Amino acid sequence: SLSVCVCVCVCILLKCSYCKSKAYLSGGNRMKIAIDLKRMKRKKELRKHIASLKTQLCTSTMRKLQSAKILAALEAHPAFRAANTILLYHSLGDEVDTHTFIKKWSSEKRILLPVVVGDDLELRIYTGPDDMTTGSYGIEEPTGEVFTDYAAIDLIAVPGVAFDRKGNRLGRGKGYYDRLLPRIPSACKAGICFPFQLVEEVPAESFDIRMDIIITTNENELSHPYHPLPSCDRE
Repeated sequence: SLSVCVCVCVCILLKCSYCKSKAYLSGGNRMKIAIDLKRMKRKKELRKHIASLKTQLCTSTMRKLQSAKILAALEAHPAFRAANTILLYHSLGDEVDTHTFIKKWSSEKRILLPVVVGDDLELRIYTGPDDMTTGSYGIEEPTGEVFTDYAAIDLIAVPGVAFDRKGNRLGRGKGYYDRLLPRIPSACKAGICFPFQLVEEVPAESFDIRMDIIITTNENELSHPYHPLPSCDRE
């Protein structure tokens, strides 16, 4: 009968869909999913570990002193000295403190800051503390002119949860810098972190963009062999 034929056809279609699904999850695809899940777990554990270290080590006094040393190393770097347009970040309470640094250099260089717009970061020119407003995640953001001339950006100071000696970076998991950095391929990318944020290995994939240099308080860690300093030296 017609109803029997319909039922048989539906069963065949469902079986085919199941087979396709099973085939997709077999072999290489199943292995890739397992690797991705393992990488996600490692990232989650690393974020938790660094958060614990911040609680233990990142007192307000230590943060202030180490921030000053880290930023002194940044401003002494040839790539920073040669740069005219620099993308900085307005720090959160657990990051290397950039607030005074931004004001200090805004009179000598064109300073850009990121603004969260939906799932992306928009860049705006910093014009002074009076032209700032509290945006997403409680971050102070400039209200000045939107900046889209990405090719003109010479250096980017990139915050992160953790970095490794290969230049890999672990962010907070929202993907903002993952989407921004590909638009600015020619700029020197400097990861900015406290010493305890420099770890043995950050879980990374082939398409992740590495930092060119890592700036922290240990002078021996200002660069790494995978991205030699001359690639960032614009003098």
